[in-house]
Amino acid sequence: MTSQLDQLKKIGTTVVCDSGDFATIDKYKPQDATTNPSLILAASKKEEYAKLMDVAIEYGKQHGKDVEEKVDATLDRLLVEFGKEILKIVPGKVSTEVDARFSFDYQASIDKALHIIDIYKAEGIDKSRVLIKLASTWEGIKAAHTLQSEHGVNCNLTLMFSLPQAIAAAEAGAYLISPFVGRILDWYKASTKKDYSPEEDPGVKSVQAIFNYYKKYDYKTIVMGASFRNKGEITELAGCDYLTISPNLLEELYNSKDDLPQKLIASDAQKLDIPRKSYISNEGLFRFDFNEETMAVEKLREGISKFAADAITLKDILRKKMGY
Repeated sequence: MTSQLDQLKKIGTTVVCDSGDFATIDKYKPQDATTNPSLILAASKKEEYAKLMDVAIEYGKQHGKDVEEKVDATLDRLLVEFGKEILKIVPGKVSTEVDARFSFDYQASIDKALHIIDIYKAEGIDKSRVLIKLASTWEGIKAAHTLQSEHGVNCNLTLMFSLPQAIAAAEAGAYLISPFVGRILDWYKASTKKDYSPEEDPGVKSVQAIFNYYKKYDYKTIVMGASFRNKGEITELAGCDYLTISPNLLEELYNSKDDLPQKLIASDAQKLDIPRKSYISNEGLFRFDFNEETMAVEKLREGISKFAADAITLKDILRKKMGY
């Protein structure tokens, strides 16, 4: 019997590695890789990545009018350096995140995204190999719409915890979405003080609902389940378009020979009775329906704050290394 990792790939789920650590990425032969400020922060503390820091710092010192601009430039270049190295390993795309501070700023999100794409271009990497990660706020979704439709820049809408976010993202023409599974489970476990089997896991159910909605209404946006707490969450989503998985859970799948049946089937979703909604031209309705989802509101706020805090920590490390 082949490993569950190979079975997952055979079912048609594209496996993505959720890591900034090149050595672990290479082992599991994923199609793509995703990064975020937290993953880059963890990887940047390892000695083997010091040379990437050095390149970024050299770049930063030559860009920007003052210390803050130079540190910002250094961080942007560091993200691209990690992306560049990852693209030597994966055949597909890498996701690079826009600073979470811009999550509520439509224009700043677009400007930063285009700037990141320009740095990649200067390094000889075409925009077709990069996904720009934006938080699934109203402003992030609208920025993705503009980046996709006017600039041909593919976007990954992340920190997604609800169907309203997913519907707006699909209407915006986002290339890919990252609905979070484990963080939803975290919220429900803390809220209800109970444990959930993989079958009843509210994070799994959230991704199933999004997958079914997209397939029912033939949206082309890729559904990429993310943020897993255990292997059971992954096996319950076998058949999802993409799954981005941390190295420790990839290792569990790699070592398991258990049978892995397909759970999500697009043709089955088309038979379901699911009401259609539209948000892309109605900000008020989007905000109201999203606001009704207490878990999603709290987890989005928390996620933005955490990514922003890790970006600040990373900048502090860079500032010290730059001698400022």
